Amino acid sequence: MHAPRTTTAPGTRRRAAGRLALAALAGSLSIAATAGAAAAAKKPAGKDSYAALYPRLDKLEKGAGSGVSLLETGSTLLYPVISEWATQYHASKVTTAGTGSGTGIADALSGTVQIGASDAYLPASAPSNMLNIPLAVSAQQIDYNLPGLAGKTHLHLSAQVINDMFDGTITKWNDSAIAALNPGVKLPSTSVVPIHRADGSGDTFMFTSYLAFQDPNSWVPSHGGPNTSVTWPSVPNALAEHGNGAMVFACKQTPGCIAYIGISWLRQALKFGLGDAALLNGSGNYVLPTPGNIESEVASYRKIPASGAISLINSKSVKYGYPIVNFEYAIINTKQPSSSTANAIKAFLAWGMDPRHGSTAKNLAKFYFHPLAPGAMQIAINLLNKIG
Repeated sequence: MHAPRTTTAPGTRRRAAGRLALAALAGSLSIAATAGAAAAAKKPAGKDSYAALYPRLDKLEKGAGSGVSLLETGSTLLYPVISEWATQYHASKVTTAGTGSGTGIADALSGTVQIGASDAYLPASAPSNMLNIPLAVSAQQIDYNLPGLAGKTHLHLSAQVINDMFDGTITKWNDSAIAALNPGVKLPSTSVVPIHRADGSGDTFMFTSYLAFQDPNSWVPSHGGPNTSVTWPSVPNALAEHGNGAMVFACKQTPGCIAYIGISWLRQALKFGLGDAALLNGSGNYVLPTPGNIESEVASYRKIPASGAISLINSKSVKYGYPIVNFEYAIINTKQPSSSTANAIKAFLAWGMDPRHGSTAKNLAKFYFHPLAPGAMQIAINLLNKIG
């Protein structure tokens, strides 16, 4: 196997021996995310600033009617954030549930809930009356449980190597392909245990997108992906879990695990002592999901389509962009049963994405989320105004 080059990006913040305490990463992520979100909220007025959008957000937020209750379900990656929003928001009662993006999309399509949450945008086959509205920016981490390494070393992993770990080609953590990407690191002979989502998941969509986009020989296309649900390769010791919380816990309980987990669960992963990989990006560098690397990846996509549907994964135009980044979406039916319900949905989602309210630095930084950039927020506001 030809090993990808191992250029180290500044975003990895690796020490002289290639080691960085994971707890220190968490602290730097939180501090930088707080500072970044605060700075974004204070941008000066102008066509590219938040200030130019505040009157439009204000109008939507003031449309909320009292006595309206809303149901939300879906993404377990967005769940901690949108639950925080629901707790703080008082114009309507919003009940949230982390059930997986597949359920969020299905329930929004069926009308079971007013708001479906998804890490994946809708497929082209979705009904024209359904919207995917960007709410915030998140990312996905690749975690592992290797005694003696977790929390001390950020292993370099490429999509090619991860593909081989998930299809059973690589069965031991000291495999030569992993060792080639991590010179000087003493890898254990622990068996690889791939863990994937059992439920329909936007995290699965993000993960399989990364594998397929970066590795042309990936198993993903022949197994139904990239998608929220795929047919996983038959690997004897593989595990399947429902939701990000279960993924984190299963990895904690399983030495040798490798798992894809939404960034909002990073704090729990740190608590459990899991390791966090530096991933090969589209420009050939290995990077961690730091705020700067996430923001660089998002910024490289200069034109957001009017539908809001765009993959932000594996950009090849930015040197140190983190390669698994996405918008978190609200899946909404434009045709609501009443104007009061429509206005309540618009008000809550506008309040949530607003850097002055739901998307303050205080709210987002603890989950390692980022607010929408002004250009993306303008698209989101345009989509909100289609709800009636």
